[in-house]
Amino acid sequence: MKRIVLGVEYDGSAYSGWQWQRNRRSVQAVLEQALSKVANQPIMVICAGRTDAGVHALEQVVHFDTAVGRDLHAWLLGGNSNLPDDVRITWVKKAEADFHARYSAIARFYRYVILNRPVKSALLRQQATWSYQPLDADKMHEAAQHLLGNHDFSSFRAQGCQSKSPYRIMYFIDVYRQDERIIIDISANAFLHHMVRNIAGVLMAVGAGKQPVDWPGHLLAIKNRSLAAVTAPPDGLYLGAVYYPECYGIAKHPIFNKLPPDAKRFD
Repeated sequence: MKRIVLGVEYDGSAYSGWQWQRNRRSVQAVLEQALSKVANQPIMVICAGRTDAGVHALEQVVHFDTAVGRDLHAWLLGGNSNLPDDVRITWVKKAEADFHARYSAIARFYRYVILNRPVKSALLRQQATWSYQPLDADKMHEAAQHLLGNHDFSSFRAQGCQSKSPYRIMYFIDVYRQDERIIIDISANAFLHHMVRNIAGVLMAVGAGKQPVDWPGHLLAIKNRSLAAVTAPPDGLYLGAVYYPECYGIAKHPIFNKLPPDAKRFD
């Protein structure tokens, strides 16, 4: 058996999320169907992090095991020829036997995009979250810094989150404006269910002047999801990249240069 690792980008607008679901269209299902056609036998894939309905990926990382003899070019071109236009394999590599797309990861990077203008966009209606209220990106950035470090993120997890521990290590959160867009770049060792969208909702409330800049720190302390802001929509959320130990030979996204040197895998 050989282990193969892929980079995958997708527009999640038309999908029920990453994970396979009966009678619903998922990214995992269409990817497995495409790879199975190349292999001429069933292929099952494991991803670095499951994304929800409507969430996109700039680079999801996926691995699978197979005994089928195909060169890497065949997996790339054959896989893409069988995929819908909103899902693409961007690179393929042979993986070490102990590589695991999820458990080998040191950190994940997500990006949340907010279109901040009075009028909705016809072109970005499913690629960015719209906010008509003027948002102060500087205040949002200041507020976000309260979340850095190792914390109990109970106030930022979905009620149905199945993670055994609410603790996560937040490595960086940068909030900045690009013309009519406000970008939230966020990285942690791992994320709870809806954690990024809940953080985005809190920061948008601060940016709109509805809450003070120290509100995120207060929410961390009270550990109560019901007292936090609404969950931001999925449209503006992108899984940006995943970082692995150098021994696996997977290219490191430049944004991970911000990570501390002692960053370790999530246990």
